[in-house]
Amino acid sequence: MQQHGIIFLGGLHRSGTSLLFRLLRDHPRVSGFRDTGVPEDEGQLLQTVYPPGREFGGPGRFGLDARAFLDETSPLVTPDNAERLFAQWSVHWDLDRPWLLEKSPPNLVRTRFLQALFPGSRFIMLLRHPVAVTLATRKWSGTAATELIEHWLRCHERFEADRGRLEHVMDLRYEHLVTSPDAWMSRIHAFLGLEHVAADESVDSGINDRYFERWRAARARRPRDFNALIERFESRVRRFGYSLDDLSLFAPGPTA
Repeated sequence: MQQHGIIFLGGLHRSGTSLLFRLLRDHPRVSGFRDTGVPEDEGQLLQTVYPPGREFGGPGRFGLDARAFLDETSPLVTPDNAERLFAQWSVHWDLDRPWLLEKSPPNLVRTRFLQALFPGSRFIMLLRHPVAVTLATRKWSGTAATELIEHWLRCHERFEADRGRLEHVMDLRYEHLVTSPDAWMSRIHAFLGLEHVAADESVDSGINDRYFERWRAARARRPRDFNALIERFESRVRRFGYSLDDLSLFAPGPTA
């Protein structure tokens, strides 16, 4: 384990984690899971040390169960479990490469836990507009928009609370990544101390728009319900640079 650096990638379902995983996995000095047979090659489904998000309700639900949040105080943090976890994941990594990549959405609320198991790890977390995440996740979760927005907020609020305890962490917005993918991959490679290699991946920069159109149409049909929802959550959402009212609003990124 000491001969490798481990990169943990996280962010809620439908936040672009699979896209970023593929972009980062393409680097010749990075090994990421491929063709494992589990959904989206998620590392949480390739191990038996800690419970995957589906045990707490799955997409759009797991963050509403406090048991899904793990940190260094967990009894699962032991040297034996670190070795066991590395052994289970190593079957799917190319150990000739110095950086080993694991991606699972619940990593967003388990950064301190993973850092305790693998000190020195790097964490890259994605966030995406809560309207897009809510509408994209709803078909899987079967829950109401109010629950999905609450879930988005609780998970990102937990990450914000944990961030100060992390040694090596980077976060970025999906909206910035898809607008300038090469520039942001250059930043990520620099964060990892890697030479920049342009990734061969097509990116749809306008994919949020279809969700925004659905949100606006539903709001026009049910203005009272949506206005109440916006009043309930807007101030918390604004702390992350987004808005449920003005969908065009999100915090600008650094100049690439």
